[in-house]
Amino acid sequence: MSAFKDQDPRLHGIKTKIRVVPNFPKSGIMFQDITTLLLDPKAFKDTIDLFVERYKGKNISVVAGIEARGFIFGPPIALAIGAKFVPLRKPKKLPGKVISQEYILEYGRDCLEMHVGAVEPGERALVVDDLIATGGTLCAAMNLLERVGAEVVECACVIELPELKGRERLNGKPLYVLVEYIEI
Repeated sequence: MSAFKDQDPRLHGIKTKIRVVPNFPKSGIMFQDITTLLLDPKAFKDTIDLFVERYKGKNISVVAGIEARGFIFGPPIALAIGAKFVPLRKPKKLPGKVISQEYILEYGRDCLEMHVGAVEPGERALVVDDLIATGGTLCAAMNLLERVGAEVVECACVIELPELKGRERLNGKPLYVLVEYIEI
């Protein structure tokens, strides 16, 4: 499901605040820069509010944010819906025992880690990131959470790049996005 299909008037303001940076971080990538969205308090608040409106009252106990931009959107959503925030980090960034999941992304390979014990079996989790491209990062996040017995309720992203078909890699798991970027 996608919010942009609902035509909420806030979505236009959000979409216009996302800057596209060609050839970053490498040639051929059209980088979706959300830092310009963060510079506009109304657009940033509208972004958080749209997610909160969707997830409040859904008995979600965990909001798992993917490093690094999932750390921007995840904590305010978690606070507003009464859930804990669990950071999913790059390797060697978390002290103590962790579980890891490697994955392939649109421009290389990477790995996510989560603290052992941060999520309990049976908890209902929401995975948050700024963008879905090929879906590799979201799949790795879901795998980490499901390996410890959590139920991943949905994935939530500000932006979707539909031509990269990341949604198809989620094995039917619901994905909620606010805006699509379609290369013309």
